[in-house]
Amino acid sequence: MARSSSILIHLIRDVTVVNFNKPSILDMAEVQQIGEQLFELVDNQARKKIILDFSKVKSLSSSALGVLITLRHKADAIKGKVVVCSLRKELQRVFKISRFDKLFTFCDDEEQALATFGVTTAG
Repeated sequence: MARSSSILIHLIRDVTVVNFNKPSILDMAEVQQIGEQLFELVDNQARKKIILDFSKVKSLSSSALGVLITLRHKADAIKGKVVVCSLRKELQRVFKISRFDKLFTFCDDEEQALATFGVTTAG
C-alpha cells in the first residue's frame, strides 16, 4: 500500500497494520511525516481498525507520543480503534509512565492484536 522509509502499511482483511521500520523515531521531520501518513488513514480513508506494530522500535520522542494521542482522538471521532502491539520492555515503561495504558489496547504481538478485531491469520 503506502511505503516510506519509516513505516510500512498493509491490510489484513479490514484491519490496517502499520509497521515501524526504524529503531528510533526521534527526528521531528520524520515524526511529522509519520503523523501525516497515520492521520491520512483515518481522515481520508476512514480506516477504523488500526494496529501499530512497534516490534522494531527501541526509542521514540515525546512528539511521536503526541502523534499517537492525536491518532487515537481521530480514530475515536469515527468510532475506530487503535491497538498497539509488540512493545519492547523499555517502551512499555514509557507508555505506562505516560499513562498510555489508559488510552490504548496493548497486545504482545500482531496475531493477538488482530484477534482483538476478530481476525485470525490462520487459513
